[in-house]
Amino acid sequence: MFRPCIDLHEGKVKQIVGGTLGDAPGQVRENFVSEKSSAEYAALYRADGLRGGHVISLGPGNEAAARAALAAYPGGLQLGGGVNVDNALDWLEAGASHVIVTSWVFQGGRVDFERLASLVRKVGRERLVIDLSCRRRADEYWVVTDRWQKFTDVTITAATLAQLAESCCEFLVHAVDVEGLCRGIDVELVEKLGAASPIPATYAGGASSLADLETVTRIGQGRIDLTIGSALDIFGGSGVRYADAVAFNRR
Repeated sequence: MFRPCIDLHEGKVKQIVGGTLGDAPGQVRENFVSEKSSAEYAALYRADGLRGGHVISLGPGNEAAARAALAAYPGGLQLGGGVNVDNALDWLEAGASHVIVTSWVFQGGRVDFERLASLVRKVGRERLVIDLSCRRRADEYWVVTDRWQKFTDVTITAATLAQLAESCCEFLVHAVDVEGLCRGIDVELVEKLGAASPIPATYAGGASSLADLETVTRIGQGRIDLTIGSALDIFGGSGVRYADAVAFNRR
């Protein structure tokens, strides 16, 4: 299935080459900066009945835009970026269907299971998504945090997925090395997720055509959904018509 997204950077809806996110001015490579508001995109997804998309805050300055998107489609979008035990309930009350957590539960390169347990107690496993966005190093996929800049000691394995699945209802996995490049999906990562994940997962990164959506659906064994970003015409892309992605879901 196709899942939509609203990526926020400096308060605007953008499509960014994921591996360039960092603190240095001018370092970030932007594929697209929208003149439309986050709420307009959320209203579009609502009108087309697309559920389970995510709003991701990439750094500071995005709270107002994130809240506007959630208000435009209450219960229809997940919220990620800066989520922690102190603000998670607030985001759910603002309209998020789920909260997505990443950096806050990784401390010193490892999963802090005490922090994770506290978050589960606060919001419930059924409303928590764990972000396992990763980069490839040697023959493994390593989870990265802090705007995808810091490598952790955690790899994407069947054991890791099984253990973390006890604390959440879904995974979100950006293939950071291909994110925003529109050169095709990371087939090996999708296959790994399809074979090993005991719960649903959404893959994002590199999608360039409707064929990628068909491939993810097939090799993900029907349990892996795909987010398409920079290739979509609504984000300035030419590889995938948004209307065709919506039609795919309806079929």
